[in-house]
Amino acid sequence: MELSPLSRRLLPFLRPGVAWVLPMIYLVVGGALIGLAGTAPVERGTTDQLPAGYDATEVARLVDAFPSGRDQVAVVLFSADHQLTAAETTAVGDVLTRVAGGAVAPPQPSADGTALVGVVPVAETDAARLADDIDRLRADVRAGLPDGVRAAVTGPAAIQGDLARVFDGADLRLLLVTASVVAVLLIITYRSPLLWLVPLTVVGLADRLAAVAATHALSGLGVAFDESTTGILSVLVFGAGTNYALLLISRYRDELRRTASRGEAMAHAWVRTGEAVLASAATVVVALLALLLSAFPTTRGLGLACAIGVVVAAVAVLVVLPLALVVFPRGIFWPRRPEVGQAALSDDRTVWRRIGDAVAARPLAAALSGLVVLAVLASGMLGIRSGLSEADQFIDTPESITAAARLAESFPAGSTDPAVVLTSDPADEVVAAAEAAEGVESVREAGEHDGRTRLDVVLAHAPGTAAARADVASLRAALDDFPDTLVGGTDAEEADIAAATSADRGLILPLILVVVLLALGLLLRSVVAPIVLVATVVATYLAALGAGWLIGSQVFGFDRLDVGVPLQAFLFLVALGVDYNIFLVTRAAEEGRRHGPREGMLRALASTGGVITSAGILLAAVFAVLGVLPLVVLAQLGIVICVGVLLDTLLVRTVLVPAIAIRMGERFWWPRRLG
Repeated sequence: MELSPLSRRLLPFLRPGVAWVLPMIYLVVGGALIGLAGTAPVERGTTDQLPAGYDATEVARLVDAFPSGRDQVAVVLFSADHQLTAAETTAVGDVLTRVAGGAVAPPQPSADGTALVGVVPVAETDAARLADDIDRLRADVRAGLPDGVRAAVTGPAAIQGDLARVFDGADLRLLLVTASVVAVLLIITYRSPLLWLVPLTVVGLADRLAAVAATHALSGLGVAFDESTTGILSVLVFGAGTNYALLLISRYRDELRRTASRGEAMAHAWVRTGEAVLASAATVVVALLALLLSAFPTTRGLGLACAIGVVVAAVAVLVVLPLALVVFPRGIFWPRRPEVGQAALSDDRTVWRRIGDAVAARPLAAALSGLVVLAVLASGMLGIRSGLSEADQFIDTPESITAAARLAESFPAGSTDPAVVLTSDPADEVVAAAEAAEGVESVREAGEHDGRTRLDVVLAHAPGTAAARADVASLRAALDDFPDTLVGGTDAEEADIAAATSADRGLILPLILVVVLLALGLLLRSVVAPIVLVATVVATYLAALGAGWLIGSQVFGFDRLDVGVPLQAFLFLVALGVDYNIFLVTRAAEEGRRHGPREGMLRALASTGGVITSAGILLAAVFAVLGVLPLVVLAQLGIVICVGVLLDTLLVRTVLVPAIAIRMGERFWWPRRLG
């Protein structure tokens, strides 16, 4: 086997007697860094998850400056199956005073006499401590109540506390499930009791190093992130890292059939796969960095964290994994030990070659069939209803949501979470205009600070609903003539989040497509092929979104799709879909130089079909693991990406792209010529 100049320069580092040094340093130093540094804690800011430049975000920022502005509000609901007596009402008042630690507004009775509601401020701290505060409050309000009287805690603070509680132990749980899924699939892929341990160890350590590096970088740069950031980062690092590892190991095993030297085999495999892995990782990193243009601070943090994670994964696979593999003899592949003289995958009549031959026999029919399948699945998008309310965020409904529903039975629906109006205009005029707005139940002054008056506006409809957002729109329209008046609160925030998310999609989605097109164009030195490949990735995304919505709504009963899912799913599907495009077409170009474009594509499919399928199934399973966390938005994201990766792997990269490339022939590579 003739080695390239670069391969020859790599040989001294790939001698088994030397290669063990760097992997050992990686294990020792990496483990020490993880143990000593750990991940940086989440430091939640008031506006971290709100879009910059919107009214509701400005209200949230300004409210912080008001007296007790940093206190979140917990709403305590006392209820019974009968009309509460005077003695019971007095007892409830005593409980409320005790838990509030002093003077507090007396509980307000409902019109039907079966419920009382009180408001308790809860000091806002980090997410975990807020959850503990809510747990203590729930225990305290239930102590000393008369028989037959129940207490439950809801309101913004309780919802945030329940949301934080979802992530208790989530990182460890997600890591264990992800690592287990990867281990099982690697064992199935390699059919070896030993080989899977090497990539899993390298990628698993890279995952932890990426979490440490990313969270400390974000904290140091002052970029916001939340509890879900490390979970998504872990899934991405495991998915991308094992994808790169599968490609490298597949090519290494192929080269071991051509030479007796493990060092030479790895040098040749590294040169052949390094370009594809580097191109793929660079494209994914740049696409992820496009999220820095988002209006949402935590989305910017997610993009930067995941970009760091992909860099760490690529370095681990390209630098540490080759050396770690060379240390072990060929027996590491047992019982499928590669021997010199065995047929290479590209020369073998694999199932992927047989599929390729069937596609090549009727490429137009295969391409049209693939497009029809994608179009049918994409039609599911027509039924999408977006806008996930707070009540619909949780897979398992917590107390804050059930208590809010019970409270709405006895009190005005919006009383648990009123809209907040801040004004420097004449307060009495603003109050009159707000009271006249459609969908407003009541308005009360709630304090003054720095020339601004705060008004709490109870809306007619339950928080988190489309009707409540319509009430906010009506309120904003009624106050439009007051230049120094802003409307905020939870429902106003939801309306602004929807508007900002739409703006993000209009900016970031085209930018990602341009990045991917340029990357493929530079790598392939072609114009037509990148356009075709990106078009297939977009078609896969649309099909995945449609199919994912049908699965989520019909199988899991999700009523609405979170507004952030389409953007994040697009990012991951397009960026990761580039992996499989690059793996296939770079091998097709390599084979095409010797065998022509048609045979080159078939040989590429034969040699990469197995590794792409394994990588795709593994990646799909890893993203499905997001369902371990009982949040609807993560489950929806996992479903869409899982479906999209499977479509990309089993249909697009196996049938559609080869069919189009074979049908177009040399035109697919224009202006490049393979011959």
